Amino acid sequence: MRGKALTAVCVKQVKQDVQEEWDENMPLPGDIIEGVAEYVDDDDSFMSAKARSELSSLLGKISREADFIWLKVRRGDSTVKLRVCVVADRCSKLQRKFTVRAASDERHVAVLADLTFEQCFELQEMSRKVVNLDFKGFHQKAMKYDWKKKVGTYLPDNLCTVVSSILFMPLVNEGGIESPTIRAMAWFSAAVSSGIPLVFVNIQSEQIITSTRNHVTGKELTWGRQQNSNTPVNTVHGIRLWFLPGVAEVSLELIPQSGETRYGMDIRRTEEGFICIYSVSKGTAADRAGLGQLLEQANGTGNLVVMSRLQGKSLMPSTVDSEGLIHCCDNADIKETLISAMDRMDSIQFYIMSCSNHINTGTPPPTGAAILRPPN
Repeated sequence: MRGKALTAVCVKQVKQDVQEEWDENMPLPGDIIEGVAEYVDDDDSFMSAKARSELSSLLGKISREADFIWLKVRRGDSTVKLRVCVVADRCSKLQRKFTVRAASDERHVAVLADLTFEQCFELQEMSRKVVNLDFKGFHQKAMKYDWKKKVGTYLPDNLCTVVSSILFMPLVNEGGIESPTIRAMAWFSAAVSSGIPLVFVNIQSEQIITSTRNHVTGKELTWGRQQNSNTPVNTVHGIRLWFLPGVAEVSLELIPQSGETRYGMDIRRTEEGFICIYSVSKGTAADRAGLGQLLEQANGTGNLVVMSRLQGKSLMPSTVDSEGLIHCCDNADIKETLISAMDRMDSIQFYIMSCSNHINTGTPPPTGAAILRPPN
């Protein structure tokens, strides 16, 4: 069983929202508090605290004798001494607790917490980007942008984004982000190896609030702040993997003719949760749209013809829950959508995830963001 991660007293956040006014002489998110002192003679003057409650007690005692105190914090490889004021922690309602604020700005109040060193380092990186003393950049101004026009012009389907993602939750009783990261990359590698034309974009950790009454599942995910509820909650860290649907998305429209009873394509779901086309009947709407030619090309290169969207709705797998189950589109539901449209003799539009060899003069060209690629 993995041991409990070591923690340190750290500045979790500050209450001043104007980040442009932060500077390195203020307590910043990620600062690891190594000690406090009323006067600075040498390093022996600082009293250390191993926990948030112990530090609050020290601050309360010192504040009775001095208007300002000194705070010794660890930032990266450096130790910084900050002149601060002790103030009451208004977040604490059950008992009187203390925290610190910047001596130069009464709005800049630190929220203290017992955090792991990994969490502290992540916050330090965020603060480093905000407080960049080497280059502040030019002043900025607001400008108008025709979002409606750009979305309509540069997205192949203005109801959907081009980039997709899938969230991997930690398994039950699993700590850290290493294991879900391993599963995410295994899933991606297996999908690509099976012939699904994915392009890797990014991978990131993500904090999720979940109910503790049941196992963590995709249906139980709660985004944003927790609403008023009597249900206990846990905070876990998942891994979100971002990807592009191949080097392009190709739009196809299947137009039935009088007397036809099916569009002429058969679909199946892969082990990784994607919907692919595995056969096309000659002379059908699917064949007339060029799908048969695309399937023949894909079979010749060991690739799959994968549907990315149908009638404006994404067909991508979205979540892997804490039991290891992939939440993805039900191919029976997709077949029912196709049958219902055929019964009305309606045309139907969908997109496929294309490899570079799919794009030729015999198929409809991709447009706008459909040909986006991540930077090299």
